[in-house]
Amino acid sequence: MAVGEPHNTLDASLFDYHLPVERIAQNPVRPRDHSKLLVLHKETGHVEHRFFYEVGDYLRSGDLLVLNDTKVFRAGIRGNRADSGGRIDVLLLHEVGDYQWESLVRPGRKAHVGSLILFGDGRLRCKVVGRTEAGGRVLDFAPTEGYSREFLMEWLRHYGEVPVPPYVKTHVTDDDLYQTVYAEKVGSVAAPTAGFHFTEGLLERLGGTGVLIARITLHVGLGTFRPIKSPTIEEHEMHEECYHVSDEASRLLRETRERGNRIFPVGTTTIRALESSAQSRGMPQPGSGWTSLFISPGHEFRCVDGMITNFHLPRSTLLVLVSAFAGREVVMRAYQEAIEHDYRFFSFGDAMLVM
Repeated sequence: MAVGEPHNTLDASLFDYHLPVERIAQNPVRPRDHSKLLVLHKETGHVEHRFFYEVGDYLRSGDLLVLNDTKVFRAGIRGNRADSGGRIDVLLLHEVGDYQWESLVRPGRKAHVGSLILFGDGRLRCKVVGRTEAGGRVLDFAPTEGYSREFLMEWLRHYGEVPVPPYVKTHVTDDDLYQTVYAEKVGSVAAPTAGFHFTEGLLERLGGTGVLIARITLHVGLGTFRPIKSPTIEEHEMHEECYHVSDEASRLLRETRERGNRIFPVGTTTIRALESSAQSRGMPQPGSGWTSLFISPGHEFRCVDGMITNFHLPRSTLLVLVSAFAGREVVMRAYQEAIEHDYRFFSFGDAMLVM
């Protein structure tokens, strides 16, 4: 059950806070599981300061960790308008047809419907065929001779760029730097960063203590990271993202609940996938779907007993989700304590265990 304020109109500024710029992590900690871990006990607001490799101290045999196994692809590509040669930057989001992709394009004013965009040596090209409600573009790659999804992914592997968040000034050339160690299913334009703190060794040690692991998939797109620009959180609209819950994951979730053990999703993306699948059905069911679920205070959590997450941007849907689980005031006090104790924030930053 959610803890916190009743579900009514909430000013987005309630989820704002001041973060010194030096607290924004530019590189991950090495080894990954040596990042700091702030443990927040939501019922009391009590905070403990640990390291992530100690997370097993809070998990019991039979508890279930749920991981998002999505994999980031090199979705950023630089092109030029065929008519003028002007530069066009494209971020591919997801396929909407056999040849078509919903994308973010800059400068958007130069990418009008009908424009032809060339990439690299011109072997890859696309036509702008539509606009989206979120301000993006629909690109049709049918002008490319021999186009297939496999051709595009291979081209991106050689020429695409890792789409790191704008607050990360480090130029990421190593794909593994912006992936979880369990990333498997290609489809995200941003990583489920709460999983960055796990190493293969830590996962093996947790398994050795009886902690179970399930994997689901949510391909991260605009919905997760689009900032709240409206005056109230109720006015914010989430962008749809695709998720999948396997038969095995559904079984593990159901059996964990039946045994009375606890479910710990890793990351807000995992939580959104589970809660979307569980809506009106009690527990997540096997299958795929699209979700625009915005979890805010008042949400009744069906399959979250604790969560592992990072420290999120001010006025973000991710911070609102964590506040829905633990209570806004409790979370904001914990964030302030994290700042005072020199925690590192955002994608490459430190972790929170909320329980």
